[in-house]
Amino acid sequence: METRSVVLGHVQRGGSPTAYDRVLATRFGIAAADLIKNGDFGKMVSLQGEKIVAVPLKEAVKANRVVPEDMRWLAKVFSP
Repeated sequence: METRSVVLGHVQRGGSPTAYDRVLATRFGIAAADLIKNGDFGKMVSLQGEKIVAVPLKEAVKANRVVPEDMRWLAKVFSP
């Protein structure tokens, strides 16, 4: 039986991960492990500027975020 793994983020952006992607993933993983180690549950890690920060899940999902109307043309450019 053959199996394959797919990283959804790479599929969405199209292409293999760059060095930046790999380093960022490592930074996210370390930050998430630190949250667990410190018993700081109910949070997710987030990139804000160049810093990795912990954000409460309730805050992260409290409001829908939408693409501004004037930026929606980008989706059309990159959609098949």
